Formats: sequence, structure tokens, C-alpha cells
Amino acid sequence: MSDELKAELLDVGLEAARRAGELLRDGRPADLAVAATKSSPIDVVTEMDIAAEKLITSVLARRRPEDGLLGEEGADSPGTSGVRWIVDPLDGTVNYLYGLPSWSVSIAAEYGGETVVGVVEAPMRGETYHAVLGGGAWRGEVRLACRAAAPLDQALVGTGFAYLQARKEQQAEVAQRVIPRVRDIRRGGSAALDLSDVAAGRLDAYYERGLNPWDLAAGELIAREAGALTGGRPGRPASGELALAATPAVFASLQPLLEESGAWHD
Repeated sequence: MSDELKAELLDVGLEAARRAGELLRDGRPADLAVAATKSSPIDVVTEMDIAAEKLITSVLARRRPEDGLLGEEGADSPGTSGVRWIVDPLDGTVNYLYGLPSWSVSIAAEYGGETVVGVVEAPMRGETYHAVLGGGAWRGEVRLACRAAAPLDQALVGTGFAYLQARKEQQAEVAQRVIPRVRDIRRGGSAALDLSDVAAGRLDAYYERGLNPWDLAAGELIAREAGALTGGRPGRPASGELALAATPAVFASLQPLLEESGAWHD
């Protein structure tokens, strides 16, 4: 893929994420309500998720009509260009529903199955994270680098929990084993932001089971381009089974701990 095409995809992703972020920030109704549920009655979709995805798809259709698309709220088309966009129009929907600021718009472009561009827009922070494969990770004009090496017991670790009861119970047991081994643990509620925070040095690591491609694609590239290691179970890539991003030193200690703790199964 040419640098020119990467630059074009980044520009498209930045426009779509910015416009969706503005819609979500400025258009949130005071009486925002749940429009539907996903995996369980507490895994919700709001009218604003749907509106943001429609806006993003309209930008992509105008600027890159031959591209494919996979979106959380149902958009799915193969395209003919070899480029596919992976879109989470509102990552952190429950935070958004409750008026908490930790939510984001996540947009990634992949080519040949490899993520080449990632954008995470965080409107309530006033921050935009982006990365291009081989070009580093950035917050605005600031180049990002993950934190310097630290032992596991000094690591601040982010995680997330599922909305399915059985999975949540297992994840609580895993967290119970991880917490005594690390500095502390955080649960932010937006995987894309947690991965971006690893890139920015605000977390030493982040792990979660049950992520979908749209939760993971942009943030995982941003973390990797900032120098973090990413993966799943030993020898496997980050996936819905298990996703982990961490500074290299913490990754080397945390990945086997997660494996031993059963973080990859319910």
C-alpha cells in the first residue's frame, strides 16, 4: 500500500471520527434513552449510536464508495477496493448513557486483513489519537510512546467486564488474581480509550476478553505504533478470546499470569 493511500485513508478516518464525535458531544439529548439491547438487557444501544454510525457511513460512502465496511450497529458490506473500514460509532455506550466522559469514536481501515490506519476520537477529553502502520502513534501533533519498563508490581492495569453474567463472574475471578500482583487496576469502560491510554503512557497495560473487531482494531494499532506489545494467549494475536496490550516488560509478565488465571475462557 502506498504512503499516498495511507494518508488518504487517515484523512477520511479523521473526518468521519471528528464529525461523529461532534454529533455525539453536541447532540446528546437530555432524555437519552435505550433504543435496543445487544448481548444482554444491560448491554445497550442508544439512538445516538445509530445516528453516529449513519453519519460515519455517509462520510465513507461519499469519499471512499468502493470500500467495505463493518460497523457495530449493523453496517456490513464487502466492498471492491480491498480496503475495509471497521467502525465503532460509540465505544463506551453505558458511560455515554450515564453522562460519564469516558467514551470514544473508533474507526480503523484495514487492507488485506491488516489494520493500516486507526483513529480514536475522544470528544470529552478534546483529544484525537491516530496511527498509520509504520508511522507511529499520535495524539494530535504529539508523538506517543508507551511507558518505560517497570516490573509487574508497579504496573497500572486497565481491564473491562462483559455484560453476560457467566463471563462477568469469571472475569471477576481473574481480576481477583491479578490485583494483588500489580500496582492497581482500572475499569474505564471504553476499550478504544484504554488501548490509546497504553499508547499515551497513562496505563502500563490493558487486557480484556470478549472484544469485537470494532472495539479493538484502531486502538490496538495505536498501542503497537507507540511501542506496546499486543497479543492474546501466548503465540496468538489479540482477538475476542483475549486481547492484551502492554509495555514490553509488563507484557512478558502479565501474559503468562492471564494464561494461568484463565482469562481466555468463561
